[in-house]
Amino acid sequence: MHGKTSLTLIATAILALLGADAAQACTSLVVGKLASADGSLMVARNEDYYINNWNKREVIHPRREADKDEQLSFKNGLKVPAPKTLYRYTGLMDWNGDTLAGDGLYEERGVNEFNVAVTATNSAQVNKQAAAADPLVDSGVIEAVIPSLILPQAKRAREGVELLGRYIQQYGAGEGNGVLIADPNEAWYMEIGSGHHWLAYRLPQDGYLIVANGLRLHGVNLQDKANVLSSPGLADFVRQHKLLPSVDERAFNFAKAFGVTGDPYNVDREWLAQHRLTPSLKQATRQDQYPLLQKPDHKLSVADVAGVLRADFTGTPLAKRADAERPIGVDRTIESHIFQLRADMPQPFAVLTWQSFGSPAGAVFVPMYENALKDVAAPLRSGSAQYEGQSAYWAFRGNATLAQANPAKYGPVLRAWQGKLESQLQVGQPHVDAMLKTLYAANPQTAQALANQWSNGAMLWAVQSARDVNQALMTDMTKSSEKKYSPEELEKIKSL
Repeated sequence: MHGKTSLTLIATAILALLGADAAQACTSLVVGKLASADGSLMVARNEDYYINNWNKREVIHPRREADKDEQLSFKNGLKVPAPKTLYRYTGLMDWNGDTLAGDGLYEERGVNEFNVAVTATNSAQVNKQAAAADPLVDSGVIEAVIPSLILPQAKRAREGVELLGRYIQQYGAGEGNGVLIADPNEAWYMEIGSGHHWLAYRLPQDGYLIVANGLRLHGVNLQDKANVLSSPGLADFVRQHKLLPSVDERAFNFAKAFGVTGDPYNVDREWLAQHRLTPSLKQATRQDQYPLLQKPDHKLSVADVAGVLRADFTGTPLAKRADAERPIGVDRTIESHIFQLRADMPQPFAVLTWQSFGSPAGAVFVPMYENALKDVAAPLRSGSAQYEGQSAYWAFRGNATLAQANPAKYGPVLRAWQGKLESQLQVGQPHVDAMLKTLYAANPQTAQALANQWSNGAMLWAVQSARDVNQALMTDMTKSSEKKYSPEELEKIKSL
């Protein structure tokens, strides 16, 4: 989810019309190394919002030493002591995240200098019993702060989970959330289920995990200390407050204890992703809980992951249901990203971010070596919630809007353009990796400079291509609005 607290009157009215589901958003997918086509670990998420005109800015935070007694302070009131050294990291911030008008940074996703990647969050509803037993804390850990809090401090994914867990225990949590923290060797999925209780699971490498907006962790062995971390006294707390009829510590159901299971808003997306990636598995729709982990029928590529992030119900049993209203791909996705984490690449190139601005249905996933970025191209650091001609967000968002004017005509045009660009980038990427890897062995500085130029250049190229499409669509739409004259009238007009 990507939620906000300060809303305009118009936005507030929209929320009232849409109801509570408007605040529930985001879908995540994790693919283990042994389940991916190239051996990379992939972590991906759609960042959804309740409106479809919310821009994002790429930012780079350099490594620095903290001032004496410095605190990391956030807009919701959370303050924690700063570490002695704050590591370099990238973030994708709300366009107004660092202004007084904003509701917080909402950096949402990023990578630090140790190749720890964080994407946060998938918002999740906390059930009434858990909320009463351990209330949420307004000034505690929330979505708007998590990447900004963890990325400057964690050297490994597990360390990030442990750190976030300690903050929740000490300061409380303000929301129910699902958080993904990964490094080139492992990925952890962590759920926050109440003011002070959480559970994290290290994902096996031979499968994938799909997460919507319901808590997902179930069948987890709390005694498996190598692969499971949790808040102290978790099982005893659940027993004490009778959050489960019975507590099985070897197959613990965190989702039922703290969340709301079986909501079609969530399980429809879980079914859809598993249906696409494991079609050989026949599962009924609208189950209360779907398997936490699944193995794909074939090893998955970036293109496969992108396809899931764009997926709707077309061609599935849910397409025939009038109440199936929440697919994975929605118009109000404000950005989408796929992290490829590769342990065999040099440090600056170990994480490759495939970034889409606006809904991926109308945009392209463009690769960036974020740990090699020295500067940020203008389209990635400009723009607001108002349409303008400079930002990457509006270059892609504008085309999607134009295509909606005549989906039958312009939808195929947009998809053909999208497929061509992404295919070129995906086919060429292994060769760029190989070139940088060879060059890094000879001259690390030159390799990093080239990766910086290439990353910014790829995004500039994609943005310019989107603008070209925009011109073509606008030209055709203008022509289509011309009055149709008879041959006689046309000749008369020409002769005047």
